[in-house]
Amino acid sequence: MSVAKSPGRLWSSVRRNLLLLLTMMGVLLGIVLGAILRSANFSKEAIHYVGFPGELFMNMLKAMVLPLIAASIISGLAQLDGKTSGRLGSRAVLYYTLTTTHAVILGIIVVLLVHPGDPRIKQSMGVSEDEKAQVSAVNKFLDLFRNAFPENVVHATFAQVQTALVNETTRGMTHVVPRTHYVNGMNVLGIIVFCIVMGLVISRLGAQAKPLADFFQALDVVITRMVLLIMWLGPIGIPSLIAQKMLEVTDLWMTAKTLAMFMFTVILGLAIQCFITLPLIFFIGTRKNPYPFLRGLGQAILTALGTASSAASLPVTFRCLSNLGIDPRVTKFVLPVGAMDGTALYEATASIFIAQMNGMDLSIGQIITVSITATLASIGAASIPSAGLVTMLIVLSALGLPASDISLIIAVDWFLDRLRTSVNVIGDAFGCGFVHWLCHEHLAEDVKEAEDKQNSLAEVHGVNFDQLEREARGTNIEIDFAGNSRV
Repeated sequence: MSVAKSPGRLWSSVRRNLLLLLTMMGVLLGIVLGAILRSANFSKEAIHYVGFPGELFMNMLKAMVLPLIAASIISGLAQLDGKTSGRLGSRAVLYYTLTTTHAVILGIIVVLLVHPGDPRIKQSMGVSEDEKAQVSAVNKFLDLFRNAFPENVVHATFAQVQTALVNETTRGMTHVVPRTHYVNGMNVLGIIVFCIVMGLVISRLGAQAKPLADFFQALDVVITRMVLLIMWLGPIGIPSLIAQKMLEVTDLWMTAKTLAMFMFTVILGLAIQCFITLPLIFFIGTRKNPYPFLRGLGQAILTALGTASSAASLPVTFRCLSNLGIDPRVTKFVLPVGAMDGTALYEATASIFIAQMNGMDLSIGQIITVSITATLASIGAASIPSAGLVTMLIVLSALGLPASDISLIIAVDWFLDRLRTSVNVIGDAFGCGFVHWLCHEHLAEDVKEAEDKQNSLAEVHGVNFDQLEREARGTNIEIDFAGNSRV
């Protein structure tokens, strides 16, 4: 009898994990396809066509980011009282402080021990030494706060503030002065801050703001269903993106050979962070086995690997955490805020690698500077592909290193970007699990209080709420807290 049931069990398991299996096959197909097509010497136009399905897939996922962040944060906070949201926030800050700080320190330790930087690499790649980093770390940190509090929240949905140094002539003398301007790209940080404040105010107002809370909860349900439909296009879009990136690299194998030690150093640091540090922090905080939790994130990890964007992976991560039983109020509050563990580790490692290639022996003070700067820079890193390269300018500026040296690692960044994005996603997901298990008793109390309130309102109005709900089940009638019915 067990033999007869075995094929049924197997088929049931395949059906449950069909999307994950198809995505895994898509990743492998993209790698194989990219390797095979390299021999065809495609033109740039042909390579663009190879990546076109992936471009559409990325566009659809990114289109979900703004409504998903707004709906999830506002609806999540609207369901929490002030005490519970404070607890969630404090636990989330504790977790992200621990993981991001550790990621930077780990990256520094690994790169100093392995010492992958060799000045001969820079000479062989013929990188110019003239251009210096023209980005002020102070101005970049001020930009972080400018973006956190945008002057126009609508404008923040498609542009963010950036400071640039410009030449201005006054009384015949030319001065270099900082000027702020807008650049294309969603200001995720500003939107998150605005949504957190709105969610907390809705929660505080209660019944007065209930129609607005209901709207965002309904929007959250609709966006979640749309994301599920888009996810089924992943097995087509992900191999397209991977194959395109492999075809764009001019000399794949020679570049990998030249920068092999740097790649090994970054991969080693990311592996330690992913498989040891994050699970250990999760276990210490929750006393739960972290590795079954990690297995449940397969779909989100593969999406991050394919898209190299934590923003594009955000909808999929929501879905995975829902399947793992994490309270949706926690994921809606914690996940969009997120930290960039992989990016922080990468920035510290790459900056010291560039310093080593310039023959610079870093002092203790400079190493501390790298650790602080990389930590702060990763906080403001936008959830877009290759954000690590942009924010690395801050770290290079703090060390006085040439901005042009970033070109040394661009050739392999497309690959490492996918790995660090996967670690970012894993870190954020573990953060949700960490906060969930530390606060699950308080969350359960919130649910019990809501049920008690519902029952007390029903008693005041002399209505048997449970009976009305049973009678309405299967119809289009909804029973509200007061026992009134509406279609």
